[in-house]
Amino acid sequence: MDFKKIIEEKKNEILLNLQKIIQIPSVLDENDATADAPFGRHVRECLDFMLSLAKQDGFEVVQDGGYAGHLSYGNENGKLIGILCHLDVVPVGDGWLYPPFSATITKDNKLYGRGSTDDKGPTMAAYYALKIIKDLGLKLKNNIRIIFGCDEETGWRGISHYLQHFPHPDLGFVPDADFPLIYGEKGRMSFDLGLNEWDDDDLVVSIMGGERYNVVLEDATALIKKDLEKEFIKYAKDNKLEYHYQKINDLYELKLKGVAAHAMEPNKGVNAGTHMCNFLKDYSNNKLIHFVSQYFHLDYYLKNLGLDYNDYEMGPITCNLGIVNIVKDNSRVTLDLRYPTRYDRDKFLKVLDEKTKENKIVINHSTNKNPHYVSPEDDLVKKLYQVYLKHTSDFEHKPFTIGGGTYASTLPKAVAFGMKMPYEEELAHQRNEYLNLDTFFKAILIYIDAIIELGELDA
Repeated sequence: MDFKKIIEEKKNEILLNLQKIIQIPSVLDENDATADAPFGRHVRECLDFMLSLAKQDGFEVVQDGGYAGHLSYGNENGKLIGILCHLDVVPVGDGWLYPPFSATITKDNKLYGRGSTDDKGPTMAAYYALKIIKDLGLKLKNNIRIIFGCDEETGWRGISHYLQHFPHPDLGFVPDADFPLIYGEKGRMSFDLGLNEWDDDDLVVSIMGGERYNVVLEDATALIKKDLEKEFIKYAKDNKLEYHYQKINDLYELKLKGVAAHAMEPNKGVNAGTHMCNFLKDYSNNKLIHFVSQYFHLDYYLKNLGLDYNDYEMGPITCNLGIVNIVKDNSRVTLDLRYPTRYDRDKFLKVLDEKTKENKIVINHSTNKNPHYVSPEDDLVKKLYQVYLKHTSDFEHKPFTIGGGTYASTLPKAVAFGMKMPYEEELAHQRNEYLNLDTFFKAILIYIDAIIELGELDA
C-alpha cells in the first residue's frame, strides 16, 4: 500500500484543516468558562471543530461535556488502544514574526502558529493516519481511540474528567513530545509560596510577572518608591537583559524581559522574575524577594537548597518559577519541579518545610504527580521504536526519558511517541513556534504504521 502517495493526494485537505484548527485561539480562559465550556469558549470551539470533522469523515464520536472527546475505529471487542492528544495551548506572548493564530505557511515549508507543535500539529497527524486507515477499509483486531483533552497545559482537568467517565485504554501512545520514543517521565511537584506579613514602609510596592507554572517567566514588572534608575540599568546591562524604566506619579516602574522556555528545561530560558528579585534584594526587606533570590536565582537544580540530584537514567531534578507576584495581601510565587523516579521526595518536603518556616514563607498550595515509567524492554516500546526506524533509518537516537509531562502518565502502559524529530529545536511554549511540514507528513506515515502495529491487522 503506497501510503505516501495517498497522503500526497490529500495534502491540500490536510493542510487546510491543520490551519483551521491552529487558527482557533484555544487558550484557557476561566473568565469565559460556562457549564458546557469549562475552559472557555475558544477551547470548546476547538473541541467542537475536531469532533465535527471526525463525524463528517465517518467516525463515531463522543464528547464529554466540553472537558474532552474521542473518536473510535476498529474492533470494539479487541483491546482498547488510546492515542491521547490535547487541543489547548499556552498563551502566546509577544514578538512573533507572524500573528500567532494565523497558521502562516512560509516558502521554507514551515507553518507558524501557537500549538503547531504542541499539540495541534501532532493531533492532526494522528487523526489523518487513522482516517487513511479507515478510508482504505483496513480491518483491525483492536479498537483505536483518539482522545482529545482540553486542559493539558494547566491542570489536566479535561483528561481527568474524561477518565472518570470512560474506559481507560489498555495501552497507547501520546503524540506530544519527541521521536524516537519517550518511555519515562519525571514526576512533577508544584508549590504556591506566599507571605503572612507585609511591611508598608518597604521600598517595593509590587513585583508582577508570569502566567503559568510550566513556562519560564519572561516578563517582570516592579513598582518601587525610590529612584534606582542608574543601579537598575547597570544590573540589566550587566546581565544582558532588555529593560524599561519610567516614573509613574510618585512611583518608579521597572521592567525586565527574559526568555521563555518549557519548565522541564528551565536552564534554556532566562527568568525575568528571579532577576527582578535578585536586583531588588539589596534594597528591600521583603522576605519572599530574598527567598527567591537566595534559593532559586540562576539555580535550576536546587543546589542552593542542598536538594539537587542527578539520576543516571532520568536526569536531574529541575525547578522553574513560572509566576512571581509579590504584592500586599496576595503574594504568590510558584515552583514547578520535575523529579526522577529515584528522587528522595520525603527529604525534599522536609527541607522545603524547614526553609520556608525559617524564612517566614508560607506554602499555600501544592500538588504532586508521580513519575511515569514503562520498561524499555516492553513490547510497546519495541514495536513503536521499530516503526520509527523503518521510516527514518535513525539508529543513532534511542528511546529516552524526559522531564516534561504528557498524557502518557495517565495510563499504566503508554509512551510519548513524536512528533518532534531529534534534530529539530524545541519550540513548544516559545514565541515563533512553527511546524516543519516535512516532519508533519512523515509523522503521518509513522503513525499509520504505529496504528496498524498496535491495532493488528485482521487479515
